[in-house]
Amino acid sequence: MDGMLSQDEINALLAGMDTSGGGDAGGGDAPAADAPAADASTASGGGSGFVPGEIDESLLTDDEKDAIGEVANISMGSSATTLYSLVNQKVNITTPQVELANWNTVLNNYEKPCVFIQIKYTVGLEGTNILILKERDVMVITDLMMGGDGTNTEGEVGELQLSAISEAMNQMMGAAATSLSTMTGQKVDISPPIATLLDMIDDDPSEISDFLTGTFCRVTFKLQIGDLVDSTLMQLYPIDFAKSLKDTITTDGAEEEAASAPAPAPEAPAPSAAAEMGMPMPDMSMQQGQMGMPQMGMPQMGMGMPQMGMMQPMGMMPQMMGGMNVQPAQFQSFAPGNGAMAAGENIGLIKDVPLEVTVELGRTAKAISDILDFAPGTIIELEKVAGEPVDVLVNGKFVAKGEVVVIEESFGVRVTEIIQ
Repeated sequence: MDGMLSQDEINALLAGMDTSGGGDAGGGDAPAADAPAADASTASGGGSGFVPGEIDESLLTDDEKDAIGEVANISMGSSATTLYSLVNQKVNITTPQVELANWNTVLNNYEKPCVFIQIKYTVGLEGTNILILKERDVMVITDLMMGGDGTNTEGEVGELQLSAISEAMNQMMGAAATSLSTMTGQKVDISPPIATLLDMIDDDPSEISDFLTGTFCRVTFKLQIGDLVDSTLMQLYPIDFAKSLKDTITTDGAEEEAASAPAPAPEAPAPSAAAEMGMPMPDMSMQQGQMGMPQMGMPQMGMGMPQMGMMQPMGMMPQMMGGMNVQPAQFQSFAPGNGAMAAGENIGLIKDVPLEVTVELGRTAKAISDILDFAPGTIIELEKVAGEPVDVLVNGKFVAKGEVVVIEESFGVRVTEIIQ
């Protein structure tokens, strides 16, 4: 308090000086020279000492970013519906923003700590997808999933919350995978998500996933859950996986467009070919309703159109239709007995299928209070009288009536009537 340094403080200052040089000035400058390097390491990678490189903006084109944004938009639309069913709150996920980023970008733009959810695509697509949620958002979602009102956000995220958010992300990304299957035309499946709570500052990104050490694709959404959450959801893609998404969608879209394109119409025969076949040349005057008469002011052609009643026979139609091969339709005859034979063959295929046969002595209806009073010796009166035929049911369907008989030491039923 009086401005004097204690002996311990003096010893600490001397211990931090480099006394191997030539004097106090050299020793005092050494820590100052090292200070910027330490600060740079702390600012860029935290305690891990990781220093990310520059963001390479040429890795993704604008078209690729648009395609990735469209995929993310459709996928997250399905995920929002799934999340609504889990938390029973209105869920809104806005249009995504796609950009290139590195580890520094994630550190500077997101709260610490947060929850990383890693999802791997196992079928249809090959790659890794990482979702990042804020710690408070995870607490709200898991509290709603467990029947709370979403306000129990005190404390830290534990194993219970990580397990619950993993299940939520599993269902959400499963719905997203179904949307991707529809878009790509092939089956898409994911592995069970792995959720981890990270403080990010002291973590080495290579321990989370290798692609986080370089430039990657970042897709950012605005997540709103009722009046409880108004936050940001971040999704990270490796560059090669992001490109594969765009290529897959573009290829499938081109194939669908080619498949749906109408077939080109057959070309009409050239006039010279028609003349060589001996066919009369069509006269444009037919459009004016004048059969065989030349149009006013037009010279009459050497081979006029045939007059009404002198039409060419139908045999000439294939030639006039550009050489199409026209044949009469042929239908299979329905010979008597074919259907019965086919039915007999079909029933033979299922003769060995087992069915459950039940014999019902009778039924009755009782109140719950009566059923609770049941005890050994209680007599239950049925709706049938003594000696009345019992019902025979096959797989629950009433098919016959019969009478109870005794065969040696077992009961049996003799069928007396078949119900049509």
